[in-house]
Amino acid sequence: MAAVETDHDAPSALCSEFLNFSAKDTAAKWLQVSNLPKEVYQHLACYVPKIYCLGPNLNPQNEDLLAPLLLQSPLEWYLCGEEPSVGLAKLEQNNQPSQLCGHVFKVGEPTYSCRECAADPTCVLCMQCFLGSVHKEHRYRMTTSGGGGFCDCGDTEAWKKGPYCQKHEPNISDSSQKDPLANLSDEMIARTYNVFSIILKYAVDMLTWEKEDELPEGLEPPARGDTYYCMLFNDEVHTYEQVIYTLQKAVNCTQKEAVSFATTVDRDGRKSVRFGDFQFCEQAKSVIVRNTSRQTKPLRVQVMHSSVVAHQCFALKALTWLGQIIRYSDALRRILCQVGLQRGPEGENSSLVDTLMLCDSKMWKGARNVYHQLFMSSLLMDTKYKKLFAIQFAKNYERLQSDYVKDDHDREFSVTDLSVQMFTVPSLARMLITEENLMTTIIRTFMDHLRHRDLHGHFQFERYTAQQAFKFRRVQSLIGDLKYVLISRPTEWTNQLREKYLEGFSAFLELLKCMQGMDPVVRQVGQHIEMEPEWEAAFTLQMKLTHIISMMQEWCSSDERVLIEAYKKCLSALTHCHSGFTDGEQPITLSMCGHSVDTIRYCVSQEKVSIHLPLSRLLAGLHALLSKTEVAYRFPELLPLSELSPPMLIEHPLRCLVLCAQVHAGMWRRNGFSLVNQIYYYHNVKCRVEMFDKDLSMLQAGASMMDPNHFLMIMLSRFELYHIFSSADCRKRYNRENANKDVVQQNNTLIEEMLHLVIMIVGERYTAGVGQVECFDEIRREIVHQLCIRPMAHSELVKALPENENKETGMERVIDSVALFKKPGVTGKGLYKLRPESAKMFNLYFHHYSRADQSKAEEAQRKIKRQNGEDSVLPPPVLPRFCPLFASLVNILQCDVLLGILGAVLQWAMEPSGGHWSESMLQRVLHLIGMGLVEEQQHLLSSAEDNDTNFNFTLKISRPGEAPANTPSILALLETLQNAPHLEVHKDMIRWILKTVANIKTTRECTASAPPSDSSGHSQEETVRDKDKAERKRKAEMARLRREKIMAQMSEMQRHFINENKELFQQSLEELDPSTSSTLEHSPSSCDSTLFCVGPRRWRAGGSDRRQVVTCILCQEEQEIRIDGKAMVLAAFVQRSTVMSKNRKRPPHNPDKYDPLFMHPDLSFGTHTGSCGHIMHSHCWQRYFEAVQAKEQRRQQRLRVHTSYDVENGEFLCPLCECLSNTVIPLLPLTKTSCRYCNKHTLDFDLQLLLVDEEKPLFGSLPCRQDDCLSSLTRFGSACWTVSSHATVQNHFIRLLAALVPDPRVENTPCILDIDMFHLLVSLVLSHPAVFSLDSSGLSADTAQLHFLHLVTVAHIVQILLSSVPEEVQMEQESGGAEREEEEKVCMFYNTLRTHLGSGLREVDSGWHLWCCVKAGILPYLRAAALFFHYLNGAPAPPELHSVGEWEALCGYLCLPSNLLQLFYNNRDKASLKTSNHLIELPGDYSALINQASSFTCPKSGGDKSRAPTLCLVCGAMLCSQSYCCQSELEGVDVGACTAHTFACGAGVGIFLRVRESQVLFLAGKTKGCFYAPPYLDDYGETDQGLRRGNPLHLCQERYRKIQKLWRQHSITEEIGHAQEANQTLVGIDWQHL
Repeated sequence: MAAVETDHDAPSALCSEFLNFSAKDTAAKWLQVSNLPKEVYQHLACYVPKIYCLGPNLNPQNEDLLAPLLLQSPLEWYLCGEEPSVGLAKLEQNNQPSQLCGHVFKVGEPTYSCRECAADPTCVLCMQCFLGSVHKEHRYRMTTSGGGGFCDCGDTEAWKKGPYCQKHEPNISDSSQKDPLANLSDEMIARTYNVFSIILKYAVDMLTWEKEDELPEGLEPPARGDTYYCMLFNDEVHTYEQVIYTLQKAVNCTQKEAVSFATTVDRDGRKSVRFGDFQFCEQAKSVIVRNTSRQTKPLRVQVMHSSVVAHQCFALKALTWLGQIIRYSDALRRILCQVGLQRGPEGENSSLVDTLMLCDSKMWKGARNVYHQLFMSSLLMDTKYKKLFAIQFAKNYERLQSDYVKDDHDREFSVTDLSVQMFTVPSLARMLITEENLMTTIIRTFMDHLRHRDLHGHFQFERYTAQQAFKFRRVQSLIGDLKYVLISRPTEWTNQLREKYLEGFSAFLELLKCMQGMDPVVRQVGQHIEMEPEWEAAFTLQMKLTHIISMMQEWCSSDERVLIEAYKKCLSALTHCHSGFTDGEQPITLSMCGHSVDTIRYCVSQEKVSIHLPLSRLLAGLHALLSKTEVAYRFPELLPLSELSPPMLIEHPLRCLVLCAQVHAGMWRRNGFSLVNQIYYYHNVKCRVEMFDKDLSMLQAGASMMDPNHFLMIMLSRFELYHIFSSADCRKRYNRENANKDVVQQNNTLIEEMLHLVIMIVGERYTAGVGQVECFDEIRREIVHQLCIRPMAHSELVKALPENENKETGMERVIDSVALFKKPGVTGKGLYKLRPESAKMFNLYFHHYSRADQSKAEEAQRKIKRQNGEDSVLPPPVLPRFCPLFASLVNILQCDVLLGILGAVLQWAMEPSGGHWSESMLQRVLHLIGMGLVEEQQHLLSSAEDNDTNFNFTLKISRPGEAPANTPSILALLETLQNAPHLEVHKDMIRWILKTVANIKTTRECTASAPPSDSSGHSQEETVRDKDKAERKRKAEMARLRREKIMAQMSEMQRHFINENKELFQQSLEELDPSTSSTLEHSPSSCDSTLFCVGPRRWRAGGSDRRQVVTCILCQEEQEIRIDGKAMVLAAFVQRSTVMSKNRKRPPHNPDKYDPLFMHPDLSFGTHTGSCGHIMHSHCWQRYFEAVQAKEQRRQQRLRVHTSYDVENGEFLCPLCECLSNTVIPLLPLTKTSCRYCNKHTLDFDLQLLLVDEEKPLFGSLPCRQDDCLSSLTRFGSACWTVSSHATVQNHFIRLLAALVPDPRVENTPCILDIDMFHLLVSLVLSHPAVFSLDSSGLSADTAQLHFLHLVTVAHIVQILLSSVPEEVQMEQESGGAEREEEEKVCMFYNTLRTHLGSGLREVDSGWHLWCCVKAGILPYLRAAALFFHYLNGAPAPPELHSVGEWEALCGYLCLPSNLLQLFYNNRDKASLKTSNHLIELPGDYSALINQASSFTCPKSGGDKSRAPTLCLVCGAMLCSQSYCCQSELEGVDVGACTAHTFACGAGVGIFLRVRESQVLFLAGKTKGCFYAPPYLDDYGETDQGLRRGNPLHLCQERYRKIQKLWRQHSITEEIGHAQEANQTLVGIDWQHL
């Protein structure tokens, strides 16, 4: 700094130099020179250090003023050759505007994608384009952008239809796509070329410059200073807290400054934290490095010379300038692209663009952002250069990815993130696959990064270090790139594309080989596993690859030659894998039911088994495609189908399914949770498409090529059940075998699972290629089975269905054909309910049901059938036909081995189970028999033409076993079983089977058209059916008689009871009807039927009405409220509130000058008391509260969790309903005498306003809790005045009265407009008794009350007339004679006021308007007064006030004339009429809010986007929530923007809408809060908290009104309390930071 001090006139010299500078002359000079780059560099070397980096802060104002003038202006003059503003305007005029929108998204901006027309989910529109497009009428998805992508409007490859919005619609006239450079002169092209190449090279050199203390050649400054910056760089390892703490130590700044530094570092990627000489900065650097290097690598810090930093700052400016200049013309954009992609002197990959990409991970965040933006607005907006850039990107792909994996910044700050912009364009993706072999490159790069393998070459994720796990997470982005490349299937295949795709496919098979058999498990016996093995990494990989595997199959299916080649490759890869597996497994022969097969000995429960078999599963998928595309039938000679070894194909998938069965049977319990989790994911909707489903397909493929008997024997052997079913006397098995209970139990479960698997193999035909179905049949069936469990919301259904790579489930196409939609009410969701006719598709053994789902569905379906009066049997549904390749699978049903198994189970079921067979086992057997029968019926129907049908299940099940065993046939067993008493549950199914058998026999006889040879079966069936009907009728009749008998008994008992307790009932009837009993007997004014609540004629309480008996909720004792009785109290909650306030911003009153006696009518906040209405003895409550306090103190300090109530502030929960309370109100009897509780409360009857807004009557519609609360408060308030000293009260009374009746002896009475009249009325009435004792005029207290009411009412009318007269008079309406009188009186009164006030009041000649004004203004006051006197004097309300029309009734009840002007000519309350407040208006469409929030910048951190914009629903302010930048201090605690705002706007209570999350936030105080459902719903009647689903959202007025009601009733605090009690996780959130 020394240099500056000596040279005092340096700044002024600089200024004069700047003032004399001419951009035009400089540009003219540049046009003459021979070596332009050198000249420009000299200019920059001279001026950049003079403008940038002169002090500790990097961005002072003058940089922004001087840089354009001294640095950019000469460049623009040179470029245009004339005044830049003129030249650029000309360019813009001649320019053909691009049809591409290219708007780059900001963080949090709304983006829209069309589910019907987008080529893939990455195709999005900005809000402007969307609103002008056809897609807003389609099914669209709305999301908030993470920043960085751009709008695809105008890109024809991105949209199936409607690629242009109205703004970007191409000009039909000018369709000749001529070269944009044709518009420019050659000189201009040359000049532009010069400028662009110099500036771009300068910027690239500076941004990739690595020396800290010197500059590139030609940029050395003429006079070199000696100032340095200590520059701190961002990393993603250290937390905010660590950085803030370190900075405070290193450069001893305040916490606020440190927070600001940290925020900037996080945002821009770097920030100078110290400025000065080298030593000074170096010292800060060493402290930072030392402090952050303990656990992790230290923060990156550099000490850089100020001139280097200056040039880097300008380099960023220069890139931004280039981005702005090329917007003027496509020609300039072309030239810039050309300059960027021109090869440098080093040959291949040395262009400026390559240099930037390859140095990407060395740059800081801010620099990366700037040059990525430039790439987007230049290279990616020009179709020709986009292609060239994509080629360079693909060439550098491997290096870019390895840099990214080593770097620690998020993907969005890496140049690799641009892959989505190129790889998703179908034409570019195909070109890159064929020319750059992109597919293979991506897969190989991925494989290179996963180096960890075991001996067999499988991936090994065990003992992954943190470093490797981090790398694994980053490598996954490569899979994303592969997905982009494959996302659109080719329609035409070239030979070159086939060749390169198959090369990529082979690389992919190599990847799958490394996964085949990874993470194998071995069953733990004896001891539980010690360390849970790592399993998640393998499943993460599987999940990421799921869509890739599906897409690969889709690509294969679109070309026959590719499919055949891929099938062969996959088969040989699988064979290669298997050859390594078979060692050491001995061959054995199995024989059963006269069949035998050779296989190997293998026990899943003893050997290694893996759940990962991607190769087998891929082959299964391709095999089904051979059938679907009919390649298998058209080119059998090209396929290796004859060489397939079915036992080899089924081996591993079968082991995997057996593993699942054994886990279910509890045999693998000692293997811990990792295995349970793997099984869970194997069946889970995210993985099952490429795991469980494909294993099933593979078994189907294998079984269709084998003898079914052989297949089943191998299956029994793998299930380890062969020994049970193969023994000669298996049907008597358990009678002689007293095996271990556990083993029997396990075997039972295994038999159930095995039978279930057979059901699935024969019955799952909804995969295209296996059965003759379309893909939407499969989805329809999934939906039907989900809705069979229960009606579901749209989002639940979406979660239950597998998504494809486009995040679509295909559900919308079919849902309406199988379900009906029911809209939601004020809470809940919209639900889809199954159409009754779709229920016939229901299959109890649907393969995607979990066990829980299955039992729920079974119960639900049986219940529906019973309600409809049908049989509750759930027979197997009719299934579609198999494709020819799989047709032989039906023979499994009629093969000998299966019939043997079924017969054995039925035989066991003859005796009640001693644990030797299970109900579900029998149920599965019956289901299989049913499947056989349904199948036979279908065969009969389809083969009615040819008599010979080879599927004859009924024949097989009618055949008894051969000698010597002579076992009974299955049919005979069933006929015996249908009468077995222990099989009640299964009877209906057995009957259904016998009935179906009979029907089939009949059908066969008819088709055979032979004389009926044996009608006994038929007649027997008839008798069974008749018996069945008669039995059911008898039961129903008996049930009816029993019901009638019970009803008769009950009514008799009731009559008897009433007769015995006659007088009791009489009493209760009287009590229920007060108008007949109490009022007439006890009321002195019974002659005058009007009810008054005030004045000498007011209603008096009689004896029985005075008595009030209540029960204490703590000790359950009944207690009458008497002066001398035990004190009773009401739990209550007092809080500040701004709900009624009209002016929240007004500062609170100055306590020194404020007169507490008068209440100003327009407060910024008031006090609100609410109660839950539960009553306790005061001593019981005292005991309870002390216990709560003691408990809180007993809690150790460190264990003290945030409870939902704060004991130190006197809060507690009502012991009965857990409602938040912080005080109690004593209950007092009606008479006025002293009471020992004293506590000053402001009463404000804002309830009357709530009732107006809900259009309810004044009385009769208050909930009892509010009723109790008001009555106790009123009486307690009146008692308070009686306990103070008489003199004080008298003094108060005189001052209060003086406000209305001026008295020279009373000083500083407030202006009449500054008094809240209702408050004055209450205070006067309650303080009067103290004065009353001195009064000798003989007036009764009641008369005094009436006088006060009259007086205050007149004063109120004066207030209204003084302040609320309308500005301009609207059309006068003609009123009836009844109101003429009022109107004249009002005019007279108003004129009287005018004479007193002179010109203060305008002249108004319409009495009607004045009267309307007065009437509207005074009504809330009258209603409040009526409530007050009702509770004070206990007068019951007249029935008219129980209905909504009220003016006359009110005046009558208050003993006022209905023409109030007869009081004087008069009427009500201060200026602004008391109207109630509303929450703000919200837009109908949620995207309007998102848009508003995305343009909202954080008010504190210089135009930075806010991360969590939050809208206050009370006043409409937008806040920057949940961030360091907007924290402020409140009573010594750091709080977030929302919490701070609640104290300014809602007296500590706030209602906010978190726009990005679409959820409502309730806050109360600093420590309490909860989330609440937002008032926005999608078309399916669901909220979308977190905006995860992206369906369009619209405002639901009912739900918004519900939130408003909560706010108005002051129930927010209570709502939070209940939410926190119900959900403990809410208690742990730091609400004050929001």
